Amino acid sequence: MYPDLTVDLLLTDTTVDLFTERIDLAIRLGLLADSALIAQQLMQTRYFVCASPQYLKQKGHPKIPSDIENHNCLLFPLAGFRSKWRFRSSDREETEVSVQGHTIISNAIALQHCAIAGMGLALLPNWLIEDDLRDGRLVDVFSSYAVTATEFGTAAWLVYPSRAYVPLKVRVFIDFLKQVISG
Repeated sequence: MYPDLTVDLLLTDTTVDLFTERIDLAIRLGLLADSALIAQQLMQTRYFVCASPQYLKQKGHPKIPSDIENHNCLLFPLAGFRSKWRFRSSDREETEVSVQGHTIISNAIALQHCAIAGMGLALLPNWLIEDDLRDGRLVDVFSSYAVTATEFGTAAWLVYPSRAYVPLKVRVFIDFLKQVISG
């Protein structure tokens, strides 16, 4: 659509200073910290504890959240994701469960592939695994619970430095992302 537009993609799980690094636009996941940045919600995020049918057949299907303490969990090294997962039942009762595992991976796509390969339970976002759940490569282990590692109600956000001046290239890219994400 815009052949002269150049995209310089930086993939990182750290929060980069957009002003210092001269970055036009970022996508941030989770809850936003207070800042001077402008933010627009791109989409809601929902997490699932999932596993492959093969893993569940071999190790058993956890019935209640505390059962995962006896399972190998595939862990993400960000604060909270590595040590505990939080569950909220349909009656809004919250439970925090300690998790442990032999595999810690700093990339969600790699965690997804390990879960599909039957290596353990994983806490992964809807936008990454919805096709895997639909096609049966992964199973939602606790379909009657909302689950997260940090806070419920997280989202993906578009953040940029200024509302006063938004370059055309940034506006075009924001519109493109919103159109693609909303389907």
